[in-house]
This record gives sequence, C-alpha cells and structure tokens, in this order.
Amino acid sequence: MKLCFWRRAVVSPYLAHVHLPWLGAAVLTTTLPHIYHLPGWLSVSIVVFLLYSTLQWRRGYRVTPAWIRVFLVLVACVGIAFEYGFNPGRDSGVAMLAILSCMKLMELKSRRDSVVLIMLCYFLLLTHYFYSQNLLTGLWLVFSTLMVTVTLLHMNTDARLSIRARFAFSARLIGQALPFMLVLYLLFPRVSGPLWGMPRDAQGARTGLGNTMSPGSISRLYNDDAIAFRVQFTDAAPPRRQLYWRGPVFNHYDGRLWRNNDFSAIAPALEKRGHPLRYVMTLEAHQRNWLLPLEMSDGEGAGLESRMSASGVLWSVRPILARTRVEMLSYPDYRLEPHLSLTRTFENLQLPEDYNPRALALAGSWRAQSADPRQLSARALDYFQRENFFYTLDPPLSGANAIDDFLFNTRLGFCEHYAAAFVTLMRAAGVPARVVTGYLGGELNPVDGFLVVRQSDAHAWAEIWVADEGWMRVDPTAVLPEDRVAADVRAARLGATPEFAGQAVDWLTQARYRWEALNNRWNQWVLGYTPERQREILTALGLSDPSLHRILVTLVIVMGVLTLVFVVWLLYPHRARPADPALRVWQKALAWLERNGVATPQWETPLALAKRVHATHPALLDLARLVYAARYEGRPPKTASLCQALNACKQPAGRFVGFDVSENGTAV
Repeated sequence: MKLCFWRRAVVSPYLAHVHLPWLGAAVLTTTLPHIYHLPGWLSVSIVVFLLYSTLQWRRGYRVTPAWIRVFLVLVACVGIAFEYGFNPGRDSGVAMLAILSCMKLMELKSRRDSVVLIMLCYFLLLTHYFYSQNLLTGLWLVFSTLMVTVTLLHMNTDARLSIRARFAFSARLIGQALPFMLVLYLLFPRVSGPLWGMPRDAQGARTGLGNTMSPGSISRLYNDDAIAFRVQFTDAAPPRRQLYWRGPVFNHYDGRLWRNNDFSAIAPALEKRGHPLRYVMTLEAHQRNWLLPLEMSDGEGAGLESRMSASGVLWSVRPILARTRVEMLSYPDYRLEPHLSLTRTFENLQLPEDYNPRALALAGSWRAQSADPRQLSARALDYFQRENFFYTLDPPLSGANAIDDFLFNTRLGFCEHYAAAFVTLMRAAGVPARVVTGYLGGELNPVDGFLVVRQSDAHAWAEIWVADEGWMRVDPTAVLPEDRVAADVRAARLGATPEFAGQAVDWLTQARYRWEALNNRWNQWVLGYTPERQREILTALGLSDPSLHRILVTLVIVMGVLTLVFVVWLLYPHRARPADPALRVWQKALAWLERNGVATPQWETPLALAKRVHATHPALLDLARLVYAARYEGRPPKTASLCQALNACKQPAGRFVGFDVSENGTAV
C-alpha cells in the first residue's frame, strides 16, 4: 500500500482566483530591479499597473475591457518610441517587456495566459544582466527564479499543498539543474565580447578621470566611494608614498582647461632600474583607454594589447567597457625620456598669452636667481609651504586669471589647483613641466589581501624635466602640513579611509571589507571567467590543447553522460523516505505484514486492508484510523501513539516487539 504524498492538480483550462497573487508576485520580483534605470514615467506606470492588479484581485478579478487594454498598449508604445527613439535597441526592448508583463496581469482569463506570463518572467530575468552583473544582482535573480518556479508549481499542483512544500520542491528542481549549469559554465566556449554584444556594466560605468582638467574636476570625485580598480601584488605592497597610479597627462593650457595636446605615437625612452613589481589589476569599466598602472610601466607582461603614448601614458587599444583583469609589471625606479627634443620642449613650456601676469612675474624673479630645475622646484614648494595655503574641497570660484587668484588671493584649492599652479610657475621659469592625473594610494582589504583604489583616491600631481634625468615626479600637495588641511577634507578622510583614523576599524568597516572581498571573488571567478581563464582551467584538468573543437566535443560527452545518469536516477524504482510520521509508521506496518505473508496490494486503502486482516491482526484497524486522522482529517496524533499502535499490531500471539520512539520523535 502506498499513499501519494505529491498530488497533481486537476488540469482545468480556466484560471483559479487563488493563482492571481502568485502571478503578481512573480511579475513584481522580475520587474522591480528595472525600476532603477527605466524612465520615471515608465517606473510609475509599472507600479500603478501592479497596484491596480492587486486591487482587482481583492475586489474579485475581472478582465479589463479590451478597448482600455489596447489604448494603454498604444500609449506605452508611443511613449517608449519617443523616449528611446524609433530605432529598436536594448533599452527600448527591455522597457517594452517590463511594461507588457505588467499589463498582462489585466487580461488573465485562462491557464494559457498564466503560462505565457510565467515564460515572460523567465525571459525578463535575463535582461537584468544587461545593466548589472554584480553579486547582489545574482542573488536577487536566484530568488526571482525560485519565485517564478514556485508560481509555475502552484499552477500545476494541489492547492492544499503548503507554501513551504512548494518552495522546497522548487528549490529541489533548481538544485537538480545545477550540475548541468556548472558543466555549461565551465565548458561552453567563452567569447571575448560582452553578453550578446552589449558592453557589460557600460550603462552604470563610472568614467572617473576625464580627458581634460579644470578646477573642480578632481575634487568632485573625492566623495565618490565607487571602486576604480583592485590590485593584488605578487609580493608585499610598496609603501603608500610610492603608490602613484598613472593616468592622463596634460601638457596644453588655454587659461582655463588643461588638455593633452600630444599627438605623437612614438613612445618615450624608458630606462628601467631595479627590481620590478608584479601585480594583477582588475579595472572597473570606465569607458576610456588608459590602464592606470603603477608608475612606471610600458605594458610589459600586460597580456593585453596596449601601447605607451609620448607622455608616458599606458593605453589599451580598445576602451575599457567591461571589467578587465590585467597582469602588470612596473618599475618604481626609472628614468623617463632623459633627452627631450626641441618640439617636445616647446610643447611643455607652452603658456597662454595675457593670462596670470603676477604668476609669470613671480616665476621670472626666481629664474633670475637660478636656472636649475631642482632649485626652482624647491622654491615653488617652499612658497606653498611658507605662505598661508589651505587644502579644501570647496575653493571659491576664480576669475579669468585662475592661477593668479589661487596663488595671491584665495590660496584655497584641491590637488588640481596646486598641480596646475606649480606647472605654470615652472613653465614661466623656463622648466618643461606637465600635469599628471591618476590615483594615489589605496586601501588594503585585510580579508582578501587586495588593494582597493576608489574614485575618491583620484589625484593630480606634476612632472618636471631635468636634463639627463628625464621626467621627475613632484607632488605639491605633499608639502602642506596637516593643520592646513580643511575640515571638509579631514572629515572625508575619516569617513572613507581607516588609515587616517589610527586604524580604528569598527564592525561596520569589517562588514564592508567582507562584502567587498565577496564581491571581488564573484568578479574574479564568475565574471572574470574569460577565454584565457577557461583554457587555463581546462589545461589544469588534463585537457591538453583546449581548442574550440575539443571543448565542444568534451561538452557534448559530459552533458550526455550527465543526462544519462540523471535519467537512470529518475527511472530507478527507489522509495523516498516520506516526510509524514504517520505515513512512515504505516509503511513500516506494511513491510512487517509482507514479511509475515500478508499481501498488501497498492490499490487497497488502509481501512480496507485493516478490515480484511482484522481476524488475525485486529490492532491494525486502530493504526489505520490514526493514519486517516493524520492524513485526511487534519488531526495528526502524537508519534508515541502511532508507535504504540504499531507495536500492538506486531503482537498477534501476545508477544511484545520492542518498537519505541527515538529522541527526535521518529519511530525506531
């Protein structure tokens, strides 16, 4: 005798009222994250449709009239066309899917409508990866997949089944698909481009540093905690004072903006000294071409098609539109361009005419006393240190002569103000100089050992050219004493970098470290599973020369074997341990009867069996009644009562059989 624990619902072409809230919940979980990047009117429309469907369900669902549905669809199509243009694309397609999925709740009449809506939800889940592929998105999609599967299960099972049982069975179904998913993830040929040709994270990518520099262009990034890149050093990380991550270099000044006017494709001479630093950078998408290495690197060992510009900037041939992992080799001790041509000298002495006359006069007086670049640099740094200059995030607006206003009037500025003023003074004194932007320092995550560089670490410094020595780094902000740092900068430092708080890391910072380390592992092992990484893993697993043909053959063989094992497991006549204590005890009684020669056909009900064998096993009737009470009347007896009834059934000759209750309440 076997009692069926899982009851399939009777298939009906009509949609039951009880299914509506589940369908609404499935649509809600799949469309909710899209609200953050859809236009405001479209997000409000989605919320209104969901609320309207909920109200309809509570009042007794009725299908919305057809003319209203047609009108709303036309309005949505026209609005999306005007919002995104009349050319079909990713954003317009996702917007159309999201709004139509919500509108589908207004015309649910049959089971076919519900199946169409559930399939739309499954497809809509894929579109979230167009905009974000971080760990939170992955966790939310796992929950959404479970929710949609539970809804599908609810449509095809007994309505009396508990919610907990539905979630458990849905999780089991998803778990059975995990081996196939892992095999496909490991063996399916990887492509170098982003998902379906769309740039990963390009929609929400932070541009960070720009192609120009003006007052405020660096300070606006100081309160931005977004991660620019992560670094893992092969050996110990160098001290913070050496962590200058080189970005765009500007050598042309028009009185307001600094630009890169260096169009030469010839890389400068780079003399590498000492031992190199080996490290791996994981760059976030910034939609630019620069690679931001630690000074100084020419791309040796980068494993990425790159080149060095004439200004010493390491460029990628293609923009960084996706999270990119690059192996780097840098030489902290170097000599860059020891011999400067006349053209290059002129480029790095250029100053706009009729701008900043007081700064030019000050530099000219220094030049009259000494022409040595080192002495002139020291003179300018001494001027910043001796005079009453302050380091602040909110300097006052400057006029047409911005450098003069900063040097002689306001004396308030951020790193870009100091770097621009220093380069102007050096050029006016006859020393070739230029502005370098990038990042300074970083924060070491003690959980995973990665150095995290944020947008708030953006910095600007200067370089001067010294004959036979090449370009030398000079950071004017480094000479300012701590008491000249304004309160807004100190507050930002204390809130963003534990180093300035005496390494006082509280539980909130520890939680942030752990979360960022978890995100980093997700980026490295899931999103960073590139074709190169796939070849490395397959080679380590014993697949020599993992060409495309070999990978496909291996994929087909492994999937075939896995499918065969799964089919055999499904067809094998195994009996699962029932979760119901009454059913477990009844199956033990049936097994005991069969061992004693009593036939127990599967079609016979417990009461019919108990009445048939009542003459030889009268106590079986009491056990059958207890099982019926537990299974069909909602009055489950105690496990001890079930075990006592079973023991009574096993004593037809007056003999006691030791059958008791275990500590966890199950029959033993």
